[in-house]
Amino acid sequence: MNKKSKGFTIIELLVVVAIIAVLAAIVLVNVTQYINKGKDAAIKGNMSTILTNGAIHYDSAGNYTAFPLAANPAYNGPAEAIEAANAAPTAWVNGTGSAYCVKAVLKDTTTYCVDSTGFKGALATGKCASATEVTCN
Repeated sequence: MNKKSKGFTIIELLVVVAIIAVLAAIVLVNVTQYINKGKDAAIKGNMSTILTNGAIHYDSAGNYTAFPLAANPAYNGPAEAIEAANAAPTAWVNGTGSAYCVKAVLKDTTTYCVDSTGFKGALATGKCASATEVTCN
């Protein structure tokens, strides 16, 4: 009897599954990196909005005492978006209300900062840490 078998052997199927698993792992790592870069860009954009809101608030109020973040509901949208990205911002206003700084930790562990001088970028060590040190750089 001449019997022709059709189909795949179990070894062939295991090899194909293993190749697909390796390719999926590679793609997953790359996609995760791009997702985190996107979240970092969103956090930086919202921090820039906080900087702009600070200038608007200062023009209307003459100080930063009711700014930034949740102290004034008119300006807390960007802070809420940053919190939604799991990078809760921290803000300080000096005692006279003449200066502020806001910082948030990005997904790549860089601490990003904006302040009342118009600075936005990586936070210098020891800065934006209290109501007496309200600058980023």
